Amino acid sequence: MIVLYTFIDEQKHQYLLHKYSKICNEEFNAKILKYRRWQDAQLSLLGRILLKYGLNQYFNIYDFEIDHISNHKPFIKNQEVHFNISHARNIVVCGISKSIIGVDIEYVDSKINYNDFKSQVTPNEFNKIHLSEDKVRRFFTYWTEKEAVIKAHGKGLLIPLQSFEIFQGQTLIDEEKFYLKKVFIHQEYKCCIASNTDIRYQNIQLEQLNLNLL
Repeated sequence: MIVLYTFIDEQKHQYLLHKYSKICNEEFNAKILKYRRWQDAQLSLLGRILLKYGLNQYFNIYDFEIDHISNHKPFIKNQEVHFNISHARNIVVCGISKSIIGVDIEYVDSKINYNDFKSQVTPNEFNKIHLSEDKVRRFFTYWTEKEAVIKAHGKGLLIPLQSFEIFQGQTLIDEEKFYLKKVFIHQEYKCCIASNTDIRYQNIQLEQLNLNLL
């Protein structure tokens, strides 16, 4: 299992758009150009760049096509490799694995009121957040876990966040078990990956992509 990440860079924006537009189809390129903020455009593009790099370097896959299943979850056609992409603020993360994977990263915003999200976690989870020493960071730990599981499962908003509980790094949805592992990338962010195989004690290959070397 590979987790790749990088930070956006305004000075590299036009260079990245010019160089890597060829790796994307017309539909994706049109999507990139519709973004009003360069940050959003680059985050989306970098997700695709990370995926291409990871498939090339770690799985020897050089030609690939991305499609979407009925619930809009993307997948790589004709390959036994799964991926998932997440971004927050100035960072984008891409997870690639032979097993089903979901990844979520969130910026730890100290201004957030975790009470506003009480209905999005179970009573037991909310109690643990409320009693923790650093409530905001604990909230974002749970939030990334929940989002990673939902993305791994693939049904998105059809699964209410409060309908399943994270306990000892695992949870159950529709009689399917998912396992979670926290990934430390930066102190200002929380990141978690989820899979239907037990990844809790696995070593995760973590690599930061340097935009200067692209």
